[in-house]
Amino acid sequence: MSDQKPLMPRRREVHPLPYWPDYKTSVARSPSLPLLSMESTTSEETGPRFGHSTLGPLDNNLIENYTQGAAKAVGERVRLHGRVMDETGRPVAGTLVEIWQANAGGRYRHIKDTYFAPLDPNFGGCGRTITDDAGYYEFMTIRPGAYPWPNRANDWRPMHVHFSIFGPTFGQRLITQCYFQGDPLIDLCPIAATIRDRSQLDRLVAALDMQNSRGMDYLAYKFDIVLRGRRQTMFENRPEGM
Repeated sequence: MSDQKPLMPRRREVHPLPYWPDYKTSVARSPSLPLLSMESTTSEETGPRFGHSTLGPLDNNLIENYTQGAAKAVGERVRLHGRVMDETGRPVAGTLVEIWQANAGGRYRHIKDTYFAPLDPNFGGCGRTITDDAGYYEFMTIRPGAYPWPNRANDWRPMHVHFSIFGPTFGQRLITQCYFQGDPLIDLCPIAATIRDRSQLDRLVAALDMQNSRGMDYLAYKFDIVLRGRRQTMFENRPEGM
């Protein structure tokens, strides 16, 4: 018998507003009727689970994993690392962390991405890893480029990396994204502006970590992910964490 507890409901008061006029696509897709609250089911609370053995040796190295080491991606090399923790600072071990991002020119490897920037034939744009006993994760990647999007006349998305944190069950998958310290586009982005509490937005910014950078090789950025509590990371699909 599973000891999994029912999933926690969302805390709507800290969630970005679904209707935000400056984020124009939110206008058409925002709900027009009151949302319904439904109980979680057994399948959401107990499965499915991911297989730890399916990860390969290059899965957390986006510079090489698309070509399996045959060629390297083009762009500024970046080490993106941090810890997944609960609200008391205790590590969350054995958690699947997935990322996906645009290439150095700001283009995704996706059929619907028609931005003029070229595709990098050696970059797939996604990776995954599992946190160790200390809750630590690490990715080697390239710094993603900013890119324009059809919102207002000249809106650009800041450089960012999407994160997925997978709990014990599918219903506990959390999705967020991290920005990079010093990017001036963060303050100009209508999507980032939907997070009204500046302290919550700041928690989505990966800090430059010169101590863990490597000279003549790469810069490091640290992005800790906190589940629940006052210092929790802002999540797109479940702001209260796992």
